[in-house]
Amino acid sequence: MKRIYQFIMLSTLSFAFLSCEKDWLERQPKNIILEEQVWNDPRQLVGILANLYDRLPTDMGLTDQDRNAIDINQERQAQWRRMADYDDAMWSGFSNEEGRNNIVTYPFDRWRIWNYSLVRDINHALENIETHGTALSAEEKTQFNAELRFLRAYNYFELVKRMGGVPLVTTQLIFNYSDDPAYLQTPRAAEAEVYDFIADELDAIKDHLGNEGSKTRANKYTALALKSRAMLYAASIAKYNNLMGGPITTPGGEVGIPADRAADYYRRSLEASEEIITSGAYSLYQNNPHPGENFYEAIVQKAGNPEVIFAWDFLTSKDKRHAFSYDNIPRSIREDNLSSSNVTPSLNLVESYEYLDGSAGELKTRTPDNSDFIYYDQVTDIFANKDGRLYGTVIYPGAAFKGLTVEMQAGVMVWNAGTNSYQTIEGSDLGSDWGGNNYPNGDGGTLTAVGGPHRSIQEVSNTGFYLRKYLDSGPGTSTRGIRSDVWWVWFRLGEIYLNAAEAAFELGLAGEAAGYLSTLRERAGFPENSVTAATIGLERIRNERRVELAFEDHRVWDLKRWRIAHEVWNGTASNPDAVVYALYPYRVVRPGDAARDGKYVFVKMVAPRFRAPRFFQMGNYYSAIDQSVINNNPKIVRNPFH
Repeated sequence: MKRIYQFIMLSTLSFAFLSCEKDWLERQPKNIILEEQVWNDPRQLVGILANLYDRLPTDMGLTDQDRNAIDINQERQAQWRRMADYDDAMWSGFSNEEGRNNIVTYPFDRWRIWNYSLVRDINHALENIETHGTALSAEEKTQFNAELRFLRAYNYFELVKRMGGVPLVTTQLIFNYSDDPAYLQTPRAAEAEVYDFIADELDAIKDHLGNEGSKTRANKYTALALKSRAMLYAASIAKYNNLMGGPITTPGGEVGIPADRAADYYRRSLEASEEIITSGAYSLYQNNPHPGENFYEAIVQKAGNPEVIFAWDFLTSKDKRHAFSYDNIPRSIREDNLSSSNVTPSLNLVESYEYLDGSAGELKTRTPDNSDFIYYDQVTDIFANKDGRLYGTVIYPGAAFKGLTVEMQAGVMVWNAGTNSYQTIEGSDLGSDWGGNNYPNGDGGTLTAVGGPHRSIQEVSNTGFYLRKYLDSGPGTSTRGIRSDVWWVWFRLGEIYLNAAEAAFELGLAGEAAGYLSTLRERAGFPENSVTAATIGLERIRNERRVELAFEDHRVWDLKRWRIAHEVWNGTASNPDAVVYALYPYRVVRPGDAARDGKYVFVKMVAPRFRAPRFFQMGNYYSAIDQSVINNNPKIVRNPFH
C-alpha cells in the first residue's frame, strides 16, 4: 500500500512538473514584440505613426536613406542651404569654396525624391491593421486607416510636384523569389491620375481623421489644406503648361495635364479652401498690435496660435530640436556661435513689399533726377510705412531682435569738396572705427558695423539683410538660438486665403478673390479693402504669395507650376529677377553741411559673393529619375529633357 502511494505521488509530481514546463515554454517573451501585439496596441500604433510623420518629405528632398545617414540638425541644415539656393536669398555663411553655396544652375536631380520605402511602410501598416488588428475597435481602425492614407496622399503629392506622374502603389509589393519580378514593375501613372488619387483619398478620409485641434497630427482641416494646395497645383499645370510655346508633356501623360481639366481643379481647390475659412476652426493670428511682430508670431508662436493648421514640431521635452537660429542669427548679436548669418534675404524680396499707401515697394535711395542720394536721419527710416510683413520676415538695418538693435553699416561716405563727390571707405574688419592709426583723419565713429554688411567676409550678411522668420526669440535660448524648438509650418490659414484668392480669380470671381487678399493685407497694416475687383490681377496675387509665404517653401514651386521659372531665372545678367541684389547703408561724413552730415545713404548693388545670374532650365520643371530606378523597372519613362 505504501509503494502504491509513493507511485501515485511520483506520478502526480511528474505531471505537475510537465504542466509547469509547458506553461514556462508558452510564456510571452519580454524582449520581443509580436505582430499581434503591435497591431492591436493603440499606443504602439501611435508610435508607428510618429515615425511615418517624421519621414514626410520636406523641401530639401531627402530620401529615407538620406535621413538614416544624417542627424536632424544636418537634415535641417540641408534645408536652409536650399533656402538660399532657390528662395529670395543668398548664402552668406561659411563656404570652403567661395560661392559654392550660391549655385548658378540647378542640376536636373534637384528636388528629386523617390521614397517608395515610405509608401511600402504605410501600405504595410494599412494591411496589418486590417489583418491583425482584431482587438481594435471599429472606431480605432477607421481613424488609424484614415491617418495612414493621409500620410500616403501627402507623400504622393510631394512626389508628383517634383517628378510628375509616378507609380501609384497602394498595396505591398512582395516578391515570391520564384517568378520573374516583372509583375512587381509598375509603370508611372499619368500626372493627372496622381492628383486625382490624392483628391479622392482626401475626400474619402477627411471625416474619419479625428485629432480635432491637433497641429501635429492630421485632422479634417489638414486634409482639406492639402487638397486646397494640391488642386491648385494641378489646375495651374493644366492651364499654364498648355500656354507654353512648347508644352512639357510625354505621350503617356506622365508629364502634362490636359487644359480642359484646369477649371475643375481650380473649383476643387476653392471649395476646400472655403470649407476651412468658413469653418471657424482657424483664424488669422491677431494677438500683437504691432503688424510686423504679429506676423512674425503668426509663424513661430505655438501657444494659442489659431492660424497654424499643421506643423512639424520640435519638442524640448523629447530633446528633438534644431540649430536653424544658431546658423542664421545676425552676426552682431551672436555669442560664441561658430556659425551665423547663413541665409540672407535679398533686396529683390525687400522691394516686393509695398508701401502701405499701395505704391510699389522700391526703396528710395536717389533723388528723382538721380543727381544725389536721399539722406535719412536714422538707418531704419528708409523702411518706414512698408508692409508689416517685411518686418516680420526680414531683419533690416537698425531693426530689433530679442530686444537688441541689429546695427548695420557698410562704411562711410566722405565728401571731397575738391572733386565734388563722395569717397566710399569700407573697413576690412567688422566692428572697425573710422579713426586711430588706420584712419588718422577719421572722426572716431563707426566705419563698418559688427553686423556688416560686408562684401567678402563670411558669416555676416552680404546682402544687407538678415532673416527673421523662423528665428527663435523665445526665452532660454539667449541670442544663440542653439537647439531651438521652433516648429516648421506645413499649412497655415494665410496660405489658404491665398489659395482661395488665386483659384477664385482664375474662375472669374474677381470680387471674391480681392476680398481674400484684402483680409490678409489688412492684418499687415493696409487699409480695409485695399484690393478691389477693379485692381486685382494675376501679378498682384503672385506678389502677395511671394511676400506672405517667403521662406515657407513655396516660391520655387509657385514659379514652376505657373511655368515662369525659366523666365524669372533665365541666366541673363540684365534680368533683375535672375540676380540677387543687396542694399548697403553708409554714414555720411560732410562737416559743415547740417542737412547731410551724420545722415545715412544707401547703395544698391549686385550682392557680393553672388557669382552669376540664376539659370533655371526646361529640364528643371520635373526632376530626373535616377538611372537605378529605370534599371530595376524598365516600364519607367524618363522625364522630358533628361
